[in-house]
Amino acid sequence: MENFSIPETMKAMTLVAYDKLQLATVPVPKPGPGEVLCRIKSVAICGSDPKMIHGDYAWTNWPPYYPFIMGHEWAGQIVALGEGVNDFKVGDRVAGEAHVGCGKCDNCKKGHYTVCLNYGKDGHDGGLDMGHPRHYGFYWQGANAEYNVYKTSALHIIPDNVSYDVAAMTDCAGVAFHGVEMAGVTPGGTCVVIGPGPIGLCAMQECKALGAARVIVVGRGAKLEKARELGADVCIDFEKEDPVQRVLELTNGIGADEVMECSGAADSPMKACKMARKTGKVALIATYHAGDVMIPANTVNFNELTIVGSKANPNVSEQVLHFFSTGAIQGDKLVTHTFPLEDYEKAVDIFEHKKDGSIKVVINP
Repeated sequence: MENFSIPETMKAMTLVAYDKLQLATVPVPKPGPGEVLCRIKSVAICGSDPKMIHGDYAWTNWPPYYPFIMGHEWAGQIVALGEGVNDFKVGDRVAGEAHVGCGKCDNCKKGHYTVCLNYGKDGHDGGLDMGHPRHYGFYWQGANAEYNVYKTSALHIIPDNVSYDVAAMTDCAGVAFHGVEMAGVTPGGTCVVIGPGPIGLCAMQECKALGAARVIVVGRGAKLEKARELGADVCIDFEKEDPVQRVLELTNGIGADEVMECSGAADSPMKACKMARKTGKVALIATYHAGDVMIPANTVNFNELTIVGSKANPNVSEQVLHFFSTGAIQGDKLVTHTFPLEDYEKAVDIFEHKKDGSIKVVINP
């Protein structure tokens, strides 16, 4: 077993107020029972991170306190074990999940720990020991630092041929895969993916891995070109043609078997329902910032559509890491930029404003 020299303090990027970040020196946390200390190697910036920085989620009581350490898509190495940990060892390379449920509520017992019935309780008062869940980087200290402590149930071993930078996308690819899995993929059928951002690009590759004969991607610009590069069968530029009409043309008027909505645009759920076949399925994988969005209820009823909501990435990390390992998801082609922790604000700017062809931007603390 390797021995690591662990310092008393570490660098961390802290949010001290909305739109105000500060590089700070803070104590290295100590692992408690059932926890491990990880040296953070890579943290991928998620689409939710800039929104959290700007205060767009203030209505969810986020962050629970200041200064707060964000970061929830990460990979690293275990450097110390807490009491009673025997399922991991020092030196293991691991990718993390953001959610750990309370483990006691009805949903957690059924494996639905990302929709834990105790979600959102303040992480300051004992966490799991009080029957409260953890949501790392949201209600519990995250990975934008040199070290962090995690419950072992949030960790997964990284295959030897997968880099830390790619493994940090396990959360992102897992969010896509959970939605894809809930909708299902018809082997030999047609899937549509709306929105070729990081989640949509992962969903597109996952649909192909699960046996879709044809995957149609709806988007625009450089990200639509990236979808083409990664294997999309048909790319529809919604600025140049009506995506609903085009999908119907491509399917002889029948529509797609499954539609994965990954864009978050307010009109996309409506379009997704209109381009699905009778008895087709629509997965809403994005988050919508326009508030409530319109669904064509009569289309849903008369065509007997199934609409599934999807939150986060429960029970899918092992499959996603396997997809990275086999190349079914070409993770190295999704990471476009890397930065040290000190350049976090620059990294967020490049990611948020889609500069320099950015897709996935990764921090290396």
